[in-house]
Amino acid sequence: MERVAIRFLVATAVILAAAAVSSGELVDETSATAGLLWTTGKDEPDLLSKAEPENSDDSSAAAVVNDHDDLDGGFSSLEGMLHWAIGHSDPTRLKQSAEDVQRLSASELQKRQLELKELMEKMKMPSDAELMHMAIDDLNNSSSSLEDRQRALQELLILVEPLDNANDLNKLGGLAIVIQELDHPDQDIRRLSAWVLGKACQNNAAVQKQILELGALSKLIKMVKSSSIEEAIKALYAVSTLIRNNLAGQEFFYAEDGDAMLQEILSNSSNDIRLRRKAVSVVADLAEYQLENIVRAESPCFRNRFFLKSVVDLTASTDLDLQEKALVAIKNLLQLKTTEALVLKDLCNLDGSLERMRQQLLDLMAEEDHRDYAVDLETLRREVELIFHEKLGKVMKVPT
Repeated sequence: MERVAIRFLVATAVILAAAAVSSGELVDETSATAGLLWTTGKDEPDLLSKAEPENSDDSSAAAVVNDHDDLDGGFSSLEGMLHWAIGHSDPTRLKQSAEDVQRLSASELQKRQLELKELMEKMKMPSDAELMHMAIDDLNNSSSSLEDRQRALQELLILVEPLDNANDLNKLGGLAIVIQELDHPDQDIRRLSAWVLGKACQNNAAVQKQILELGALSKLIKMVKSSSIEEAIKALYAVSTLIRNNLAGQEFFYAEDGDAMLQEILSNSSNDIRLRRKAVSVVADLAEYQLENIVRAESPCFRNRFFLKSVVDLTASTDLDLQEKALVAIKNLLQLKTTEALVLKDLCNLDGSLERMRQQLLDLMAEEDHRDYAVDLETLRREVELIFHEKLGKVMKVPT
């Protein structure tokens, strides 16, 4: 049915395009791409490539149908379709169609145009706001099945990526409903809900503020301790995006002992490596924000010797990504006023850790597959070592 509808749309558009050619009423081609907006439920190349002409009158339409490489979204207006039909028609066939159109009466041509408009309206896809509203309604419906709730959250996960859509989520009542799903008995629903919140507030101060005001942060911090690792990872992701570059969020994070949560994740080697990577990235972000806001009092965690040790110990990991993230965090921590160099030296053995890493990286440089990455990591390691030695007040030459 969709295939027939698309054939009719394109064929009619060719007739109308021919009419435009015949009358000389060609519009500015620069606006043509703006019309490619609507889409069907299937890939249009699959639909269009199967559309065969039924009679000779549709030969020019078939030529257009078969030339569909640029038809990647559809048409939002009749003008957009006319632009496309003109641009993708064979000039000779279009001229022949124009001559045929001249034999149509005004009423027949108007009828074709009206039919085209009506069919386009029926095939038009709902807007993002309408799709979000439908997903929110499914979540707000107590009779919705588990599968419907999962589907609704998966749709929101995609829909909230654009900034405007994320800003509309609260206007539609969606934030409160998604936050409510954090208490759902199904762990996958909780995981998806946390993921949606993290996506919605990423680099978006307005949505961060809305989520904080709705009290989601404390729930997310508790979810990080979930026995389900996938739920914990998505919860920590949401926490990280919610507090990043956000003073109010960070103050609440510390008030909820978020730093203790991070320390537990970092110090326990049995925790999932993905969770530890994300946790040390949060430490790096928190320290960086502090460096950019030096008038603000530094958090006590930055001078907590056991917190610092949990970060430094990550350099002994065999996971290079975790090592790199740990180095970035250490580099930021070293530049804070309250971080004590002697603690890093005596308790954390940062000197020894950096030397072990140097030896490890030298070995990796001998392997072609790891050489480039090892060189970059060594550059970062040397930078950390230099900052550390300067903080200690020593004049030491970094080994070459």
